[in-house]
Amino acid sequence: MDGLMMDQPLLLSDLLWRTERLFHDKKIVTYLEAGSYHSYTYADFAKRVRRLSSALVKLGVRPGERVGTIAWNHYRHFETYLGIPGSGAVVHTINMRLFPEQQQYIINHAGDSVLIVDEDQIPLIEQVAELGIPSVRAFVVMGDKPLPDTALAPIYRYEDLIADGDEDYEFPVLDERTAAAMCYTSATTGEPKGVVYSHRAMVLQTMCLAMHDKLNMSESQVWLEVSPMFHVNGWNIPHTALMQGATLVFPGVRPTAGDYVQIVQDQKITGMNGAVTIGTMMRDFIRSSSQEWDLSSLKTMWLGGQAPSRAIMEWWERYGTCVVQGYGSTENTPQVCFSSIKSTLANGSPEDIYALRQKQGQPIPLMKIKIMSDNGLELPWDGRSAGELWVQSPFTASAYYNDVRTKEHMQDGWFHTGDVGCIDPDGYVVIMDRVKDLIKSGGEWISSIDLENALAAHPKVREATVIAIPDEKWLERPLACVVADDKSLSEADLRAFLAERFAKWWIPDSFLIVDTIPKTSVGKFNKKELRALYSENGMRGIEQHLEIVQDTVA
Repeated sequence: MDGLMMDQPLLLSDLLWRTERLFHDKKIVTYLEAGSYHSYTYADFAKRVRRLSSALVKLGVRPGERVGTIAWNHYRHFETYLGIPGSGAVVHTINMRLFPEQQQYIINHAGDSVLIVDEDQIPLIEQVAELGIPSVRAFVVMGDKPLPDTALAPIYRYEDLIADGDEDYEFPVLDERTAAAMCYTSATTGEPKGVVYSHRAMVLQTMCLAMHDKLNMSESQVWLEVSPMFHVNGWNIPHTALMQGATLVFPGVRPTAGDYVQIVQDQKITGMNGAVTIGTMMRDFIRSSSQEWDLSSLKTMWLGGQAPSRAIMEWWERYGTCVVQGYGSTENTPQVCFSSIKSTLANGSPEDIYALRQKQGQPIPLMKIKIMSDNGLELPWDGRSAGELWVQSPFTASAYYNDVRTKEHMQDGWFHTGDVGCIDPDGYVVIMDRVKDLIKSGGEWISSIDLENALAAHPKVREATVIAIPDEKWLERPLACVVADDKSLSEADLRAFLAERFAKWWIPDSFLIVDTIPKTSVGKFNKKELRALYSENGMRGIEQHLEIVQDTVA
């Protein structure tokens, strides 16, 4: 017997239908330059989205075609989030921080037919075009300046294009499994892998994030979207803010840590999301600033990419800001878990609460998760048994786009994450490491993440990362790279600090106190680069590449 319900598809355009009627007067704000902002209403936004959709149809973009974007976080880029899939095409956000050769690969693999780019990205796109992107038949430039003198052709101004669009354009009714968006993973080995999101997956994930024990994204929120919009749809935050009618604030072109702090004060930001490095950079800016900043409005800071340390959590509490975290990946649209405190655990001691907040959280609704041993056995949720995390949900990828690596990661209806962790009896997930980042020393496993979190908790440490380096006796040993907050920091300090927390054999044999740690295009520590430097020329390879503050190598 079938249920007698209307068979209405879940489409991104339906989020817009709700918002332009219920929250038509709420604002989308973009930081332009020191002290100035662009602001318009969701009603204005909806008209421009429809103009864009109709303009793309006039341009010859057909349903299912990929339209690439290479842009910063701003209102025009957000219009493409709805305007491109609203027409039946697929918005493909491209990481602007990649090398031209990597961007060429991604554009060609996706088969983008149109590229919509920020005006400051034109020199980069010219390099990519010279390498060869035969599927691209038009370029659209976002910005306020006249079209640049360029060999790219045909080329259009974004504003001219949508001026000829129809603000009464009717979005087609699509199958909810139609592709809406596309992102590529920042692969650790080989070429990036393409993930194609359906309208259904994105709407379901948006609804999950809005729940009160997740982000609690509500109409009263004023949310700053710092996470790059080219990275997993900005963690799906823009869609969630849109659905709920929250005031949505974008940091604009080439923002700095100081800009983020200024925006929080100016716009009375209540919540923001970004990489852990963003929270650290903002802290460092405030520390070095002679100005007193009013950041009392900021209640939630969601930091991702890696686990935020207890030290950064405690530092932000002086402003009444709660640092939260989650766990996800490109393949999961992106959230798998979100960290919130169950009411039955809320009365624990401060130490218990911090320990809970250091975990990656519980699976979000509709997400199933299990831990699997190397020999294929499912492990118990006891907080101790560690294995690879497998996940399954309506918003988890079933395959990579035209990629033979699908069979390595998607098997029997489960996505094999490549992350090693455990789950406690209350369902809180703890990520111990990536499979590739675990350190096997003398036959025993050492978690680089645990060491990093411990080092980051040292009061004189700003950042820390740990990699495995070859060892003749033990096979592998940990090497720690540390950025100091205090020039007096020494190797002896670090060793003594870790000795209180770990067995002796866990403590790195080697420490480097450096000026900076290389990061990936999405703000994570670039362990791949560090391992490559070591592989090429040992410890000297890393020392020559990084600015060594102190010689602390054991």
